[in-house]
Amino acid sequence: MTSLVLAPAALALVFYTPLMIFSYIAALIVLVGAWEWSGFMGLKKIMHRSLYVVVIAAILSALHLHWPIQSLWQDNKLLSDANYLFTVSVAWWLVATALVWQYPSLSKSWNKGILMRAIAGFLTLIPLWLALNALRSASYDESTLHGSILIMIVLGIVWSADVGAYFSGKNFGKHKLMPNVSPNKTIEGLAGGVIASTLFILIFCYFADIAKDKWFLYASVTVFIAVFSAVGDLLESMFKREAGLKDSGRCLPGHGGILDRIDSLTAAAPIFVAFYAWTLNS
Repeated sequence: MTSLVLAPAALALVFYTPLMIFSYIAALIVLVGAWEWSGFMGLKKIMHRSLYVVVIAAILSALHLHWPIQSLWQDNKLLSDANYLFTVSVAWWLVATALVWQYPSLSKSWNKGILMRAIAGFLTLIPLWLALNALRSASYDESTLHGSILIMIVLGIVWSADVGAYFSGKNFGKHKLMPNVSPNKTIEGLAGGVIASTLFILIFCYFADIAKDKWFLYASVTVFIAVFSAVGDLLESMFKREAGLKDSGRCLPGHGGILDRIDSLTAAAPIFVAFYAWTLNS
């Protein structure tokens, strides 16, 4: 029942909301995620958790004033200073990969106090909001649906990776991927997810009449994004494990919290924007 509500709501948000309304709703989703992330930090009191949300809201407000959604692109090029934030985001996800890969041996570097976990939340959630804004507003003057299609491509990569990982892991999974972080995930599942997402993008290229000389580039980028979408999932699992939580929240009946639904997207969307701005849109 939750999915029956979420799916059309997501499509309506991506395709039919004006740019500014889209930006506000994306910010609201991120702020709900910030509330859940405050639980990863070990915060218990409502006042303390609310303070973390307020801090992220203030940062989003400042970024909104500096980079209004309608002015993120100039002559189909992402603003250079916005590009810097996505560079930082890519660097963060490389660091996050190391943290997940070396868990729990590296956990002592961040799990003792709340500051490092708070910063991890900033680096995970804030670029997601800017990435969604950048995708939705891309080439908006030329086509109001161009950005919507870009978002659906990212979602398609994430969803196909999830589906492929589920079926491949269920039927062929024998070797644990990172048992200390998520015992049920397997190397075979990850491989199946990468293959499924690559097939998705190649099918998209075929039906969208993308020049064949670009197919290899698109597929290669997709492999990279699919792998990091798995890292996004594993990062949230790692923080939940440290906090002793099964789900990030309870706002979505049968699905847990917002972060349980968008954990893969937190990595996939900023990295997709980085590649789109640096390579695919060149």
